[in-house]
Amino acid sequence: MKVLVINCGSSSIKYELFDMDREDVLAKGLVERIGSDRSILTHRVTDREPWVETAEILDHRQGLNKVLALLVDRESGVLQSVEEVAAVGHRVVHGGESFSESVRIDADVVRAIQENVDLAPLHNPPNLSGIHAARHHLPHAEHVAVFDTAFHQTMPDYAYLYALPRVLYNKHKVRRYGFHGTSHQYVSQQAAALLEQPLETLKLISCHIGNGASCTAIQDGKSVDTSMGMTPLEGLMMGTRCGDIDPAIVPFVMAKEELTLGEVTSMMNKHSGLIGVSGLSSDMREIVEGTFEGNKQAKLALQMYTYRLRKTIGAYAASMDGVDAIIFTAGVGENASLVREWTCRALTYLGVELDKEKNAHLPRGPQVISTPESKVKVLVIPTDEELMIARETKRLVESAL
Repeated sequence: MKVLVINCGSSSIKYELFDMDREDVLAKGLVERIGSDRSILTHRVTDREPWVETAEILDHRQGLNKVLALLVDRESGVLQSVEEVAAVGHRVVHGGESFSESVRIDADVVRAIQENVDLAPLHNPPNLSGIHAARHHLPHAEHVAVFDTAFHQTMPDYAYLYALPRVLYNKHKVRRYGFHGTSHQYVSQQAAALLEQPLETLKLISCHIGNGASCTAIQDGKSVDTSMGMTPLEGLMMGTRCGDIDPAIVPFVMAKEELTLGEVTSMMNKHSGLIGVSGLSSDMREIVEGTFEGNKQAKLALQMYTYRLRKTIGAYAASMDGVDAIIFTAGVGENASLVREWTCRALTYLGVELDKEKNAHLPRGPQVISTPESKVKVLVIPTDEELMIARETKRLVESAL
């Protein structure tokens, strides 16, 4: 079965074509600057030079048409016909309370995604654009929605509710939803395989730390708490997001700096976190480099980042009454050995014992980087959200046969 995975942003389409019989990636790419007369399409096929094209691409439907044309092109293609695409897996950011798992897309599902636009106004509309475009160009294929929020729908009410008047939840569904669910679900499954234990017997803490960052407590294979909230702003310190702050800071800063709500929201989402503290960069590689070069603000940013991560890990160990393994994943988690070291060095009370040599010289693929004596295993597992979406898509399509 060939499955096309689509992840649509407001002006982009990220795609990956899988042969799910072997879980091989046949082709992948990115369409950028949709809506421009100088849109860029980068198309990659295994063992071939990348195909880069600049063209006018005014909307997602036109962009997907370009992608499909490349997939069947004599030089750049990997298919004889688009009819070979049996299913399309769509990443959808916010499913609200409507979806606790991936679903086959029909008119009711499209309507429910639209109803959740208020919860993710920057993400759900382009996700819907991708769904409409793909259903138009690939009407023969099955279409599946895989939600970032679905994995976290197993959280108990005492974990997902805020201590606000109940009417705000009843009327507007104000609650913690969590994000990165597809990634947390994928790495938890990989962790169970690596540890050679049933997922249903494990207590895991998954740290998905990239430019956006979230931690999830996973007990018996289910999310029981997560650090991002109603929006991706809550929780850990991130590349440009502030994470948890005193909410009274918002009106205070608005009054003192004469900022509008839009301006203070932009400040918290785009000008805070690593870039806000360091004044140097939102890129952890530059923060680490600055730290080694003696940049005090870069070091402070790194200290704050790892301190907050440790606090969250500690809280989740308490919430589950223990932890078997801590997982690092995503761009920072997989590549920043110093972040892993600084985070783990103050987790000795849990029995964490990091193997510094393994941590510093990490081979490719899922790895255990704690010592054999460590009571809590520390893992580095590369995430693969696209593969997870493809697997979910295949599972749902086959279950309907």
